[in-house]
Amino acid sequence: MARALLVDLLHAAELGWAEVAPSAWRAIRFLESAFAGNSGRVRNFRGTVGDWLIGPSSEDAHARAMMALGQAAGVVADDRFRSLAMSLFERGLPGTVQLRCLRPQAAALIGCDAAVRSGLGGETEATYRRLAATLWHGVESGMTPGPWPWPETVLTYENGLIPRALIIGGHRLGYPHMVRRGLDLLDWLVDVETSTTGHLSVVGNAGWWARDGVRARYDQQPIEATALLLAAEAALEVTGDEDHRSTMERCYGWFLGRNDGDVVIARPERGACHDGLTPSGVNRNQGAESSLMWLIALERIRQLRRTSDARTCDAVPVHVPLRPLRRRMGSSNAAHAIPSSRLRTCPTRPTPSSTRGPPRSGPRRSSLFAWKTSGASRTFTWRAASTVSPTGASIPHHCW
Repeated sequence: MARALLVDLLHAAELGWAEVAPSAWRAIRFLESAFAGNSGRVRNFRGTVGDWLIGPSSEDAHARAMMALGQAAGVVADDRFRSLAMSLFERGLPGTVQLRCLRPQAAALIGCDAAVRSGLGGETEATYRRLAATLWHGVESGMTPGPWPWPETVLTYENGLIPRALIIGGHRLGYPHMVRRGLDLLDWLVDVETSTTGHLSVVGNAGWWARDGVRARYDQQPIEATALLLAAEAALEVTGDEDHRSTMERCYGWFLGRNDGDVVIARPERGACHDGLTPSGVNRNQGAESSLMWLIALERIRQLRRTSDARTCDAVPVHVPLRPLRRRMGSSNAAHAIPSSRLRTCPTRPTPSSTRGPPRSGPRRSSLFAWKTSGASRTFTWRAASTVSPTGASIPHHCW
């Protein structure tokens, strides 16, 4: 639910707060109920009848909740929502300082950064600095001489989260050594997770990659692609190095077919995503985590392209439909027209329509992708079950 709240906040930037408010309130009320008494920790095991189960909670669950609450503290359109987010964030600080693993520490640090930017100080800022010191110590103590520049003996999941936190925290707190370490780790991840042909090839979860071991190629998961994209976004913001923009595009392309299997992993028309890439193709399941990772990646790329020019020829066309996290399949939403991103179709790269074989006769559903074909950006409107020519601009109205 914490990640669902993050997606709600991203969608609010496009659709407005009124459209996502019911979903966002549902998510934050869920997180409120997940707090275990006065322990300052978020629970993550719930029974079939809705009761919270007694037992140790996951550090990941707590840290992700803190990340989402920190972002939610910046909602200015709803004072009650913002106040609740701040209150819950401060309630979670005692549990946050107890985190012992690198990824939870990294996620919580990013949440602290967002909360401080939203105006929280005092204990929040103190916890932020304490987390930064703890994360730095954990990373440095895990480093060993030799060709393995990673602070763990095994490269596993959501690896980009660690350099992302180092870059964000180091920059905010004025610790250049943290920024440098984060950039170095990110550069290494990008190198080892980029194929010889230039597309993203993330470490697989069927064995991961142990130091001095053999790297697992499959199953590749959406969480790794999005984590790397977000780390590159942080690096771009801090350094301005355009190579990080290319990395973000490469990660986004992984969802849409630029991967080891040459298969589309995301399902943009549903707002969903397959659970991973296997040796035989996509994992047919479309779970919540994978779908939310896709939606996060999509919105970050939408924002990236809004702030960039049209010179990026390596860009995969961006999917335009956008819906808040609730199922409303029956109604049109033409009032929320979304302008397309500024994209360029490169002569050396096939456009989506050119990769689908010979053109079919007669009208068909429009492409799930939108791209710039002339000097002016197009405006896409929401239409249910629209059928247009292959070059038309109409798209199915739903995304979730």
